[in-house]
Parts: sequence; C-alpha cells; structure tokens
Amino acid sequence: MKTFLAGGLAAIAISAGSAMADTAEAGWHPTTFELDNGMDVVVLPDHRAPVVTHMVWYKVGAVDEEPGKSGIAHLFEHVMFKETDDIGPEEFTSIVQRNGGQLNAFTSWDYTAYYERVAKEQLKRMMELEAERMTDLIINDDPEGPFISERDVVKEERRQRIDNNPGVILQEQVMGALYQDHPYHITVIGKMDEVAALTPEDGLDFYNTWYTPSEAILVVAGDVTPEQVRTLAEETYGTIEDPQIERPERGWETVQPLAETQTITHSDPKVRQPEWQRWYLATSYSQDRDFAYALDVAMDVLGGGRTSRLYQALVEDQKIAVDASAGAWLSLHDTAPAVLSASPSQGVSLDELETAYMAVVNDVLENGFTDAEVERSRNSLAASAIYQRDSQASMAQLYGSTLAVGGTVDDVMSYPDDIRSVTKDDAIAALRKVLGADQNYIEGHLLPASDEEESEG
Repeated sequence: MKTFLAGGLAAIAISAGSAMADTAEAGWHPTTFELDNGMDVVVLPDHRAPVVTHMVWYKVGAVDEEPGKSGIAHLFEHVMFKETDDIGPEEFTSIVQRNGGQLNAFTSWDYTAYYERVAKEQLKRMMELEAERMTDLIINDDPEGPFISERDVVKEERRQRIDNNPGVILQEQVMGALYQDHPYHITVIGKMDEVAALTPEDGLDFYNTWYTPSEAILVVAGDVTPEQVRTLAEETYGTIEDPQIERPERGWETVQPLAETQTITHSDPKVRQPEWQRWYLATSYSQDRDFAYALDVAMDVLGGGRTSRLYQALVEDQKIAVDASAGAWLSLHDTAPAVLSASPSQGVSLDELETAYMAVVNDVLENGFTDAEVERSRNSLAASAIYQRDSQASMAQLYGSTLAVGGTVDDVMSYPDDIRSVTKDDAIAALRKVLGADQNYIEGHLLPASDEEESEG
C-alpha cells in the first residue's frame, strides 16, 4: 500500500479564470450529510463515465500514535487488507480486482485513507467490504497471521524505502531536528525497533479506538446521485453501531519555533547527485489560511517551476545548478515546513550554490515581486487545479483530505476567490515572515561518500 513519507499530500488548490472556475464548480458541487452513527458523507456527482471512486478516510494518523509505538498507523493500513470474519486472507484485493476495480490506501501524519475505483454497479459491494473490515478485522498472535506477518512486511518496507535511500534518510534526520517535540519528527513508517516491538494487543487497541464510524469520512465521487449514496450508505455503514468510548485528543499540537540554526550532512556511496536544502517552519492551510494562500503564491513565484526566479537565475542564466526549487507542505494540519532546495552543476560546490541561491532569495526579500509574476503564479496554480478536476480520484482526495484535517467544504469551494485575492504585497509579506534573516532553519547537505568513507563502510 502507498504510504506518504513526506506528508506533502493533496493541497487545497482550486482556482481558475472566471468562466472555467464557474463551470467546474457547478460540476463538482458536493452534497454532504451525516449518518446516525456519526459517519460523515460527501457526494461528488460526476456523470461523464459510469464509474465511481469510493474513499473512506479515518481521522487518525501517525500523530496519534502513543509514545514508543511509532508506525502503528501505517502498519494498520497493511493489516486492513488481510482478513476479516467473512473475507479470507488477501481476498479483499482479489474481490475488487475481479470486478474490474482498482484500489489502494495511504497513511500520513494526519489521516489514513482507503479507496476503490469501480463500475458504479459495484458501489454497494465496495461499501459492504469497507464496512466489514471496519467491524470484523482479524487480529491475532499467530506468527503467520495478519498482524505479525504484515509487521515483517513493514520492516522490510522501511529497509527498502528509507534505510536504503540516502535522500529519505536525510529528510528523516532534518524532520527530526525541525520538529523535536512534535509528532511530525518521526517518519510515518515508524522507527524500526518500535515497529518490531508492536504487538497484536497494540493493534486491537488502535483498531477499537479509531476505526469507528464517528472517526470516518465517506467520500463518493462519480456517476451517482446523493440520494443513491445515502440509501446505500445507510444500508451498509449505517448499521454499524458507534462505540461510546472516550478517545484521546488528536495528537496535533503547537509547533515550537526553532531555537537555533543547524546543518545536517548525510553522505552515502549511493548518492550520485549532491543536494543543498534549507527547511524553515512556515504555516498551513489549517493554521492560517490567508497566510498560507499568500505563501503558496510566493513560493511558486520564487521556485515553483521553470519560469520561477530561482530556476531562471541558477539553471538557465548562471548554469550553476541543474535544478532549483522552493515549496511548502501546506496541507499538513500543524505548522508545515517551507523547503528550499537545489542541486549543483558539475564542479560547483554546495557553498557556491548556497551563495548564489540565497543571493536570489535576498534580492526578492529586499525588492519584492512584480505584479506580472504574481499574476502568472495565480494563473499557473489555477490551471493546475482545473486539470485536477478531470480526475474523480483527485477530487475525492481533495475533499477527503480537507475534511480529515478539520477543514470544511466551504474551504474548498471558496478557494478560487481566495487565491485570486492574493496581492503582490500579501505574497512578499508572507515570504519575508518565513524566510526573514531573523528566522532559524535546518540546512541539509546530501553528498556522495568520499573514497575514505566508502572504504570504511
């Protein structure tokens, strides 16, 4: 199953020229309601093809793990595909695929989501399958059983996707320094020793606490009507009784400012292309929406693509870098990082690259943006978002991820007007607030191992 390591998930990004936005908005206007057991439902009609995307979002992620039990949210995503009272081992996946469907799942710090894309006639069957594993998942201490076998799978996944990937190792180290006293400091997949120590009892506690209707959001996008979805949801999910238990508060908390600037260097013989990074604490859509919109535009102007200030200066003009970018993970619930990064051209040191990179940044901070740059950025974000509306899965993910972190349907629907209202002054003010000279940061250096280091390794 797919697991997001970086946390940069589906951002709220819907904007366009007036005519395009109005047309798209009319086609994707959602209907929302709540089942008696507390399960929220969002319906996004899309009648272009006789298919549906069915997603269930659980309001639990890596931030909600108890101390010493990192990785259980992601491990549990794996276990959900194994076995229930009425579904045999591995049968869940085969049922969906035999019916011509696609399926996957993903875990982040802030939520866990499961989806199936099938012919519309199969929607009720998908609801029945998800309802079954919401209530009757098998978790036991059998060494060959679903929990322990998948625990071993996750350990191997960690070895392959993190421990064997120098760039991700550096990211894990940087996040640990950036979020020292916050749950984001631990990678979603968890620490190897803590994953290895997870028990079936831990799994049962996690399941009984979080995998309940009142902690779930159902999103259905496709060739259906709200009335059809309500009927099917009440027949399947609506029959599940929500346990009356006292759940812990979500693990979200205030992110403390960095006390100092520091540099973290990771070298590895597998590195073929060095990389320079700076990580600052910024904001998020959940924390300060207006600030986040302005920063979104500012980071796009600064380093959002081939027309950005950084790419044009460092790659096209000076030819000192093979790549240069800037962005922020604004869809996280708590304060998100803003990340500056670049890779040097052959023969260019990281120190030389840093000097050239920060010269561009400082020029922007001092002299600001032009009206044309900000307008181009808004149009670029708008076009990207409109293209996203061509995908049922993208729209289902957009609404689900927004609601799962405490946002609202109105937050999504009002985005076009909100992003178009960002001015040149708004954008530069946001950038100065995040990248100002008084702000501490974590600098990351990814380097090839020296001959001496390789021989020692």
